[in-house]
Amino acid sequence: MPRRRRVSANDDSTRACSKRARTTVVSSRKSSKLASHHSPLSAFSSKQCITWFHEYTNADEDVIGPEGMEKFCEDIGVEPENIVMLVLAWKLDAKQMGFFTLPEWLKGFSEILCDSVEKVQGKLEYLRSILNDPVQFKSIYRYAFDFARCLRRSVVALHTR
Repeated sequence: MPRRRRVSANDDSTRACSKRARTTVVSSRKSSKLASHHSPLSAFSSKQCITWFHEYTNADEDVIGPEGMEKFCEDIGVEPENIVMLVLAWKLDAKQMGFFTLPEWLKGFSEILCDSVEKVQGKLEYLRSILNDPVQFKSIYRYAFDFARCLRRSVVALHTR
């Protein structure tokens, strides 16, 4: 077997390569440490989410009504009639249009890891992009259709009384 040529420590290309390798190893260690620690924007807190929910409710209620919904939309910078609100209602699996209950709020926002206005604002593009997926679009369409159908039934019932 031929003997391997020993590389001189003074060889510039070897020094540059080994320095790059050391830098890469060090930077990958730093990034893995950063990934293992949750940054304030990535950690989800149920307690913080509940406190945030109560910013939009009246005292002693566990439901966000139309007034609270209007304030919520204002805070996240979205008009109430914006399609992203429908997607958000679908994500929260809201049972009644214009209202969010505490269990719906917790379930939906824990799924998308949002417990503050800033986090929801950071997820708005994601929520809009859901509409590009044909399967999810169909599910959202069905959800909206069912909302409208239930609303129509209640209006018809009121007119027939």
